[in-house]
Amino acid sequence: MDLNDEKIKHLKGTTTVGIVCKNGVVLATDSRATAGYLVASKEARKIYPITESIAFTTAGGVADTQRLVDLMRAESGYYFTHEGKPISVASCARLLANIMNTYSYLPFIANIIVGGVEESGPRLFFLDIDGGLTEEKMVSTGSGSPVAYGVLENDFKPDLSTEEAVPIAVKAVRTAMKRDIATGNEVMVATITKKGYKELTPSEIKKLA
Repeated sequence: MDLNDEKIKHLKGTTTVGIVCKNGVVLATDSRATAGYLVASKEARKIYPITESIAFTTAGGVADTQRLVDLMRAESGYYFTHEGKPISVASCARLLANIMNTYSYLPFIANIIVGGVEESGPRLFFLDIDGGLTEEKMVSTGSGSPVAYGVLENDFKPDLSTEEAVPIAVKAVRTAMKRDIATGNEVMVATITKKGYKELTPSEIKKLA
């Protein structure tokens, strides 16, 4: 049996979405955490700000994903102290990929979307369990991702604004909820622009139904 098959089977559950826009990045997730057939939490956080201009979505083991978030918050702080400027999205994603690849034989059970805004503009990266890194314009992870991709492939267009992309991201997650039992409960959405990181309120998200 392929070792990667053993790793990947632990990544069941969740739907996360990332979209690059002309003025920023949109990230969206559901809020259900599962343990086998048990809904372990209905209010699980899966979007984490790392800096004022970078955030992650997480899919996988809760402890592993939280550990990676803590590591990158610390590393981003060290970078700012040493360099006197914020870490770029690309550098943050590459550093995280290196950390994940170093532990590929005893892996962090995690798929991560890294999104944010740097001097060159908005950027979005996908990191797999072994530290593989790809830059994307739109991406989804988790067990509901095949359903979410159906929405993204149909509705995504280049040069969307964050305002135009938010309803698409919400629709992608909500559609996954209808067909994937490990995706459910609430939708969480965040935008990152030159103004910084912002989470939509539950009432703002409900208006997009």
